[in-house]
Amino acid sequence: MNTEKLTTNIRFAFAVSHSNLFEATHFGDADKYLIFEWNGNDISYQDEIINKFKSFDEEQKHGSKKKGNSIIELLQKSNIQVLVSKQFGRNIKMVNKFFIPVIIDKEKHEEALAILAHHIEWINEELNKKETEYKLFIIKNGILKTNVTQTK
Repeated sequence: MNTEKLTTNIRFAFAVSHSNLFEATHFGDADKYLIFEWNGNDISYQDEIINKFKSFDEEQKHGSKKKGNSIIELLQKSNIQVLVSKQFGRNIKMVNKFFIPVIIDKEKHEEALAILAHHIEWINEELNKKETEYKLFIIKNGILKTNVTQTK
């Protein structure tokens, strides 16, 4: 891999449960976010942010814009660039204006780290060419980069 062209300090937020596992919930419904950073050579753990907005403003309907904006603001303060989760909800159309959304089918964050490190040049390429919205990355057996569409 040619790391000379890679942006250093790419920051990731992993949407996980209290037990640090990815669960089949939307990004905004995670218990917490594990923060990792690519330093140009590898990805390492940096911090943990409790999702204090998990149930915020969702009395009427799921996918509140207030909740989405609150989580966006929270993660921007930590200079996050990439969001990793098993699922994203309707706010993905807001989120991908600020972050690269990545859907992963793994449960353990260690597995996600290995896959992301292996494909870091694709993440970097997307960060450097963003125009108005980032593409969605779907990582299952391989990796797929696609336009974001409205979800349920």
